[in-house]
Amino acid sequence: MTTPLTWLYVPGDRPEVMAKALSCGADVVIVDLEDAVAPDRKEYARDAIAALLSSPHPVPVHVRIADEHDLPSLVGLPGLSGLRLPKVTHASDIHRVAARAPDIALYALLESALALENAHAIAGAHPAVRGISLGEADLRADLGVREDSGLDWARSRAVVAARAAGLSPPVQSVFPDVRDMDGLAASCRHGRALGLLGRAAIHPRQLPVIERAYLPTPREVAEAEEIVAAAAAEAGAHALPDGRFVDAAIVAAARRTLALARREGTRCG
Repeated sequence: MTTPLTWLYVPGDRPEVMAKALSCGADVVIVDLEDAVAPDRKEYARDAIAALLSSPHPVPVHVRIADEHDLPSLVGLPGLSGLRLPKVTHASDIHRVAARAPDIALYALLESALALENAHAIAGAHPAVRGISLGEADLRADLGVREDSGLDWARSRAVVAARAAGLSPPVQSVFPDVRDMDGLAASCRHGRALGLLGRAAIHPRQLPVIERAYLPTPREVAEAEEIVAAAAAEAGAHALPDGRFVDAAIVAAARRTLALARREGTRCG
């Protein structure tokens, strides 16, 4: 599978929306059992999700659980590709879920100051952990942050923790205004500059904007091709004709850029 760039949230108590989301072109569909489902709809949502995941789908489907009480209805479903764990604060939270949901990829959401302090321990808590990311709405409230830029340190902290644990870069949190495509694009560019990779969406119309923002530009592709070609012709660290120094880490980054550039997809209406 290519590196995911788009992750589409859908409410777990809307079977028709969940089914449609599978053909919207998102790299991953995230069925939500937490904030998007009212308490009196949880049981209905669990049944609807179990029906959806009774067979595999071409698109990976993850479930964001509300708490560990959701696990018995999910574990063992053939269509389940991953679990997203809200409000993780300690490595022990990961160990409890991994013990009850063996062989399922886990993604931890960091939504508090304590979670940020423990970010690296959470990221490296268990082999089942495949990613960490921020839950920015709750984190903003916990930190008392008023301006978006006030979360930049937290975003960078998550990027460093993920890298140190050998995980893929964190996915950027959702952009709540589904009408502001220019604002979404600008926010994605900022997230990309901080080292995030891809973004969660709450509406299909956000998907192409996110993908365009996170795909390499033509200039970046050309530079990556030059670096990879030079590395193939000359082993070890060396300088390009324009004087730029190239080593193994730069070559690896260039190859990742070219892999991202080869993506294709379709969108639903």
